Parts: sequence; structure tokens; C-alpha cells
Amino acid sequence: MKILYSCLSKSWGGMEMYTLTAMKQLLKRGIEVHLLCFKGSTLNKEAIGQGCKVYTSTASSYFHPGEISMLAKLLRKEKFDLIHTHASKDLWLLTPAMKLSGRKLPLFLTKHVGSYIAKKDMLHRWIYSSVTRAFAISNVIKKNLLDTCPLTEDKIVLLHDGIDMKKFHPGAANASEVRAELGIKPEEIVLGMSARLSAGKGHEEYLQALAGLRQEFPLCRGIIVGEASYGEESYAAKIKALAGELKLDNVLFVGYRKDTVRMYAAMDIFVFPSHSEAFGMALVEAMAMGKPSVCTNSDGVPDIAVANETSFLFIKQNAKDLEDKLRVLMRSKELQNRFSLNAAARARKLFDLEILTDRVIDLYKENLLP
Repeated sequence: MKILYSCLSKSWGGMEMYTLTAMKQLLKRGIEVHLLCFKGSTLNKEAIGQGCKVYTSTASSYFHPGEISMLAKLLRKEKFDLIHTHASKDLWLLTPAMKLSGRKLPLFLTKHVGSYIAKKDMLHRWIYSSVTRAFAISNVIKKNLLDTCPLTEDKIVLLHDGIDMKKFHPGAANASEVRAELGIKPEEIVLGMSARLSAGKGHEEYLQALAGLRQEFPLCRGIIVGEASYGEESYAAKIKALAGELKLDNVLFVGYRKDTVRMYAAMDIFVFPSHSEAFGMALVEAMAMGKPSVCTNSDGVPDIAVANETSFLFIKQNAKDLEDKLRVLMRSKELQNRFSLNAAARARKLFDLEILTDRVIDLYKENLLP
């Protein structure tokens, strides 16, 4: 197979990272994959750095006749067997380019983020008419696709994102060594979160909960992994200022890290307070590392975490409920150990990247044109 991937995003978050991860899995299996991405984006730079074949576009809005023409020429020249986009906005480029090129190709869409407007008018029906299969990364996204997009249920496949279980597993890094590097004492209880410094990720509730826990747990320590993406710098500054206002000198902002495995290893409990998460890759990674967790109870999280089995679930945007759930978990080593074992087992069973990649390839093969 020869595949064109697309993700015309300027940001660098879960969607963009997973696009690159999925590409590398296909390349590892000997499948030829080329990437269409936004010129100068982090995804563009990362893909080039990892030796991927890359085409760039500057299409930043919905209608670009010149970009459509360019892509149509590319489709005629390269003879791809199929197209797989990880951004639904790319359909505004891909569908007309396919029509213009005269090449009818299977087109797959992975839907990473929910839509908040109905897209069932005549123009959207034409744009989505080229979609062969849409992969929903969680049940909440599957419902969102049915509610907002002109796709029938038979075209939608529930297909979770996966992670590399050889990389993320209990014991993948030396916790004592990492904690020493970060200046964390062996007796400190570390509550960590990993997310872009972006509105809606729940940093406010996380910091407020930490402030509330300090009296009972003076040896409590926080770690925030992640940095602001494109256009999010003011939010990052606000969160760091909030930590100062709450007098949280026990919180480490370690920024974007490529060694996330080592950061998870340093944590005792993982906190996932996102307000509206379509899936939650960081949660899957932490669970695979055997981390007990406290997570928000909404959207894609219930696809991943099981209440009172792998995690405690708290009421979305409720810092006091988060604090209370963390307190219960921090008081009980037995609960932490039970959640840890269950979390690692569930991650291995449902989110193994190798198994999920095999399923994607099978779906490709089922829909290749003769």
C-alpha cells in the first residue's frame, strides 16, 4: 500500500502527536506513507526530523483553490492507494482535490476532537461524501459524529488510540533516579499531571486540590508535564501565576518532555482533570505504567478508566471533589496498589498500539479499490 496521511494543524497536541505515531507504525510494517501537513508546524518539523516523506500546505481556512489544484496534481502523480486524514477540516481540501484529480480513492477520517455545530447541510454532505470510514477514538466521539456529521452509523468504527506497550509499562524507568534528578525526596508523595498548558485541561482544579491537601500531606509534591502550544502562552502564564497565588512552592513545571516515561515513573498518583477530553492519551500512558489515578468523570475518560477499579472519578471542574478523592487514595497504600495492577492490565488489554495498528491495516485492506 501507498498511503497519503494528512493533518493540517498548526498546533502540537494529542492529535498531531498521534498522527506521527500512527504513521511510524505503518512505516515499520513496510507500508509507504507520505504526510501532508501545515508548513512550518511542529508536526512538519518532527516528521522531517524522523525521516518521513512530507508535503506542506498553507491552507488555513476552508476554501483554497490553489492548494486544491496542487493536491490534485500530487494525487495524479503519486498514485496513492488511499488517503487517511486525522483532521476533519482537511476534507475541505481532500474531497475537491480528489474530484479534480479524477482519482476515486478510499478516504479514512480519524476523528480526534468533537464538533459543536451541525454539519448536515448540502455542502457538508458533499464534503463528507468522499469518506469511506470514520474512526471514532471514543464512544463520545462516535456519538458526536452521528449527531453533527452527515455520516451513517455503518461508516463509523470505534477505534481507540493506542500506545507502545514496550515503552510504557511498570518498571520502564528507575523512579528513584528520576525523583533524585528532579529534587524530589523519597518520602514525598508525588501527584502528577501531563497535558498541554491549555484552557480546559483542568490545571486550575489540580492546583486548587494540591493547595487543599497540603495541611494533611505536607510532603505532597506536584509535577506538571507540558507546555503551551500555538497561541496558548497567556494561559500558561496565568496557570503559573495561580500556583504563586496559592503559594504552591511544591509544584514543578517541567515543560514539554520527550522522556514522558521517566516523568510518569516519578509519580505516585496520576491526576487527569480535563474538562472535555475526547480520549486521553496521557491517562492511557500513565495507566500502562501502573499509576493509580483520579480522573474527571466525563467524555472519553470512561472508555479508559473504570471507577473504583483503576481510578477514582471526580465531578468535572469540581476542585473540592478532586481533592477529596485524592485524599482517600493518598491515605490508602492498599487502594493505590490495587488500582495500579488493574490499570496496567486494562491498558495492555485495550490500548496496545500493535494490535490496534493491525486492525487499521485490516480495515484498509477491506476497503481498497480493485
